[in-house]
Amino acid sequence: MRKRILLSSPLIMIAIFGSFGLKRPVNTTLPETLRIKEPTAVLYPQYEIAPMPQRVAPPFLGSTYVGFKEALAFKESQGNYFVINTLGYLGKYQFGINTLQLMGVYNASQFLNDPSLQEKVFMTNLARNKWILRKDIEWFVGHKIHGVEVTESGILAAAHLAGAGNVKKYLRSYGNYDTKDAYGTSISEYMRKFSGYDVSRIMARKNPRI
Repeated sequence: MRKRILLSSPLIMIAIFGSFGLKRPVNTTLPETLRIKEPTAVLYPQYEIAPMPQRVAPPFLGSTYVGFKEALAFKESQGNYFVINTLGYLGKYQFGINTLQLMGVYNASQFLNDPSLQEKVFMTNLARNKWILRKDIEWFVGHKIHGVEVTESGILAAAHLAGAGNVKKYLRSYGNYDTKDAYGTSISEYMRKFSGYDVSRIMARKNPRI
């Protein structure tokens, strides 16, 4: 039985391979409905379609000091240490050259490339503004101006935006002096947006430097 299988195997293989050579070519005719007989116009949108901007929210870190500084940084630069805006303000917290010099920082390039230094400058500037505004914090915290409760964190955020002197004017005019930055953001907006954070860890310091 095994001999018969071995003898017949070459004959089977010859028959299989021989059958491939005997197949006739298949006639593949394209259906009439699929034939292209004239140029086809390509239609483009009439108007340019702009991609929808993504709405990005800052990470929620509660009402702690860390939550305060990260929320403020997100508003200023979306938390980017290495950005320079169109007006030349630098880093995560968008400091100007004059403020940096008040803090004892004179090398803008070094500042921009040193996240640790940026964090130190931010805390030092908060301590400076808290000293300048210490009386106003005592007088106005807990009161409402135009329906917004005045808080220490709101005052310090507004001072970061517009300077301590302008915040004094805002508070002492009961909101009638409400200056805006170059992008249209007002003191009252920062007072509202950054209200209620715990910034008690910031100690007021007179003329602090790095």
